[in-house]
Amino acid sequence: MAINRKSGHWTRTRREMLIAIGLWFILGFAVHMFVIPLNNVSFIGFPIGYYMAAQGSVLGFILLIFWHAARQDVTDREFGVSEDS
Repeated sequence: MAINRKSGHWTRTRREMLIAIGLWFILGFAVHMFVIPLNNVSFIGFPIGYYMAAQGSVLGFILLIFWHAARQDVTDREFGVSEDS
């Protein structure tokens, strides 16, 4: 039974990690690869490509960190490996 719990915990952790890495790639690279087409759209008076490069990606990274930490905490608690348990 303990092996199934470890396996389930690692499976969920790996899936959440891959989602976080995918979002990190989108925010860090994919958005910036399309900066020229994104500059045709305006957000608060600035071209959205400029906005995403200057502030949007950084804000996205911060939100990604908090999201991933919260999801990992839920997973740890569910499988009984939380630091608080």
